[in-house]
Amino acid sequence: MKFRANEVLNGKYTTRNTAKSVFLVPFTLLLVMLPLSLVRNSHDSTPEISSVNDLNITEAKQCEIFSGKWIPYPEEPYYNNETCHWIIDQQNCMKFGRPDREYLHWRWKPNECELPLFNAIQFLKLVRGKKMAFVGDSVGRNQMQSLLCLLSHVSQPKDISHKYSSNVAYFKRYFYADYSFTLGTLWSPYFVRSSDADPGGHSYNSIMRLYLDEVDEAWANQIENFDIVIISAGQWFFRPLMLYEKGQLVGCNKCGLENVKDLDYYYGYRKAFRTAFRTLTNHKRYKGVTILRTFSPAHFENGAWNNGGKCVRTRPVNITKEVMNSEYWYVMEMYRTQVEEFREAQKEATKRGLKFLMMDTTEIMLLRPDGHPNNYGHSKDKNVTLNDCVHWCLPGPVDTWSEFLLYMLGVESQRSFSSKLERVF
Repeated sequence: MKFRANEVLNGKYTTRNTAKSVFLVPFTLLLVMLPLSLVRNSHDSTPEISSVNDLNITEAKQCEIFSGKWIPYPEEPYYNNETCHWIIDQQNCMKFGRPDREYLHWRWKPNECELPLFNAIQFLKLVRGKKMAFVGDSVGRNQMQSLLCLLSHVSQPKDISHKYSSNVAYFKRYFYADYSFTLGTLWSPYFVRSSDADPGGHSYNSIMRLYLDEVDEAWANQIENFDIVIISAGQWFFRPLMLYEKGQLVGCNKCGLENVKDLDYYYGYRKAFRTAFRTLTNHKRYKGVTILRTFSPAHFENGAWNNGGKCVRTRPVNITKEVMNSEYWYVMEMYRTQVEEFREAQKEATKRGLKFLMMDTTEIMLLRPDGHPNNYGHSKDKNVTLNDCVHWCLPGPVDTWSEFLLYMLGVESQRSFSSKLERVF
């Protein structure tokens, strides 16, 4: 599924609506032009790339921002390890000596338009007075830390995590006082209730129990407080899992137990997303915008993650659709599984007046094996020397996700403003 930015103003006014049009045109011009006079992007050296509000209505209607290619970009990244203190060691590739820099000099170019550069002031104005949460695993947290860095040259937040959780390592909240904006993460790598099932305790590859029809209350109990929710999950579903429904064991994945049905990765993945989406659509007090950020692929080569696999490439790759579906079939199957569940949930959400959007990044990031830390990141567990080909270097291609996010929120804001105008006139 490709995100198509819908037309902001529907143009349905005829000669019988002349009175409305007289008033609507000035408001439309104000909507499109005023933000440009108020804000400036830090990348003014590249004026050929617009801001979100510089897109005209026709272009916004036609542009599929997730269909395109990576192109060379000579400018420096938005930030680095010296200008942003939010980068954790695991993704701080510059700090720990990654020698190449070419991975920093590519931008995503949609086929039909330019993807606007990230504008921190514009973003903060769009989310003024709002609360935004990333729900999912550490790649979602990786995305939030990228956003923290992108906003850091305009505003620094206060860490208020301790006010909301005793587990401040996994449940983070930051408050931007100047904009009354809260940004946070709600840790839930499976979305559903889980527990350790390995007698030896929890480890990187220990077996776990998943209760696929029981939501993880750690995030579900807090979700009503957020206006924008970015939901994502993936890599944790590849570990050994025992799967339960209605309290009964229905099968497992890589558990190696006799007389237990062997289910594939996608069974648990599908059911977990179904439970998460149903929680959001059925929650009586949740009124927020939900954004699915699709599956983020890993890029281990010459071995698995725990068997010497590495990601040493230094530039994007060109992969055809045929190669994606053959050599990366498991990635595309994970993607198709969650998209199918998203589409069903979106139908139900629409009936209930909720907005469900999709940030379609899977194929885009599949082309960026150069963007991972590999061995240029330090784990919290200093005894672990596994290469990281799951998370993304900061700065790096993951910053593009915030460009997508700004574009999507900008378009939705314009559509909302247009809808309000139509009701007024």
